[in-house]
Amino acid sequence: MGFMDTFSAFIGSVNDFLYQDAFLFLLLGTGVLFTIWSGFGQYRALTHGTAVLRGLYDDKNDPGAINHFQALSAALSATVGLGNIGGVALAVALGGPGAVFWMWMVGILGMAIKLTEVTLSMIYRNTDDAGNPHGGPMWVVSKAAAEMGYAGLGKAIGWLFCITLLIYTVTGGAMFQAWNVGDITQEYFHIPSWVAGIVLAIIVWMVIIGGIKRIGHVAGALVPGMVVLYLLGGLAVLISNYEVIPAMLKLIVVSAFNPQEASGAFIGGTMGYAIMIGMKRALFSSEAGAGSSPIAHSAAKTDEPVREGVVGGLEPFIDTIVVCTFTALVILSSGIWERSGEAFYDEPPRVVPVEGIGYFSLETKAAPQRLEGSWREGENVFMIVRGDHNKDSGNKLHRIDGQVMVDAEGNQVIDWSIIEMSAPPTLQDNGVYATYPGATLTAKAFDSAFPGLGKWLVTLAAWLFAVSTMISWSYYGEQGIVYMFGERAVKPYKYLFCILVFVATLGFIKTPTDLDNFSSLGVGVMLWVNVPIMLFFGHKAMKAYKAYIAELKSGKMERNPKAPSFFKDVLTGRDVE
Repeated sequence: MGFMDTFSAFIGSVNDFLYQDAFLFLLLGTGVLFTIWSGFGQYRALTHGTAVLRGLYDDKNDPGAINHFQALSAALSATVGLGNIGGVALAVALGGPGAVFWMWMVGILGMAIKLTEVTLSMIYRNTDDAGNPHGGPMWVVSKAAAEMGYAGLGKAIGWLFCITLLIYTVTGGAMFQAWNVGDITQEYFHIPSWVAGIVLAIIVWMVIIGGIKRIGHVAGALVPGMVVLYLLGGLAVLISNYEVIPAMLKLIVVSAFNPQEASGAFIGGTMGYAIMIGMKRALFSSEAGAGSSPIAHSAAKTDEPVREGVVGGLEPFIDTIVVCTFTALVILSSGIWERSGEAFYDEPPRVVPVEGIGYFSLETKAAPQRLEGSWREGENVFMIVRGDHNKDSGNKLHRIDGQVMVDAEGNQVIDWSIIEMSAPPTLQDNGVYATYPGATLTAKAFDSAFPGLGKWLVTLAAWLFAVSTMISWSYYGEQGIVYMFGERAVKPYKYLFCILVFVATLGFIKTPTDLDNFSSLGVGVMLWVNVPIMLFFGHKAMKAYKAYIAELKSGKMERNPKAPSFFKDVLTGRDVE
């Protein structure tokens, strides 16, 4: 077993602990708690939150650096990204249609969670420098614990959160994004992924060196355009497949509560696995409860904490309910998730024992001719084998991964990885499937409706989404560094962040499982620290929320007497300059 296989297995074991059923249900319960406690604050987010976004309550004299719209854009640029393209594709490829339903549930409940955590961060943000405030769960627990006489404990927990924040900054915020862009660029344009890594690192550096104001301006301009572009492309595909959309929506709901049978490239899934995958991918996409986006919202110009809280509540709706749903329906309606093999052996490779008892692989032999196009060197593939019971699929099917290589004679062969079984497995069929991890699967779904659309639209969207996500996550990590070490450590941190963007494209992540394990690790550790903070201090957010809504209902809340133009003032941030 190679180093990457061992490392991926270790990360998978860590994730199994982080995402225990009990903890996932605790997170769902947290969403239910704050939904009821706030009197379904999701409604206020959708109504009053949109009014705040339009700049109707902006005041340039309030503390902060950017307006509400820019703060939401900066937070969304971290969440509306490759989690929506690649993460949803992973959810469907691994968990099946039922995973989408559980993504919706996390999205709806996540609105209440975001409202709460953003409000808390606004209450306790550091405004010593009114033009450059600092906020996030580390400040919440530090200041709130100090009020109770436990300053040392609060500081320690703040440090712990920052450590988890930096883990996710590296894994999900930088490397997941860069890897997906490198993979899809190499798949479609045959440009080595490391070249994309260099370009991404340079672009990210040019933005983040300007601080939160430049990030806010770039995000405010980039996010609306890229979301609209992506949704228009998705709408075109859905219109072309309109006759199957009702059946796909029914399939999502039915599959959420029933085991899913194997079909083509999809090896099947249990209800429990659909729940786990759907929740993990939704959490990775929306980051509800992770405590990250409150860091961006804390830079907003306002003296009303709840005002930014209701804006934060819009994030999971836009991210999960709108964008993720579009991606899921495009993939499901295309049928790419249950595709047949891209090539078929006339005589399949033999199953061979390796590395002692309990480990098996397939013999290395010439790659079969691909039905469309040709294999590229280094391309990842898989076959389906039948063996021990698979707790995730609910049957005895497993994937065994391989990679297309060129032998000494210049012939393409497939080098297969190792699989652990109690007895030699058997091949399910002779089909060889191309591995489409993350964004590449979504691009193939677009291509199935309009040949070439995935190549250009999804590749462009992947680049834009990745850049927007990385610039925001660099800021999140920066704020963790500031809390821990002060401003002096910021520039070295930014250099390291950009280096890791490049490193992720060097090819050590190869399969969807590796990708899922790697990206889920960061958000998992953050949730374990931030959810207890929310539960312990959430009553302060709810008290402030109820007082704010009472004032709003009374009609006494003042609006900006000079309503700004959304396109001229709000989008550019001039309303608060």
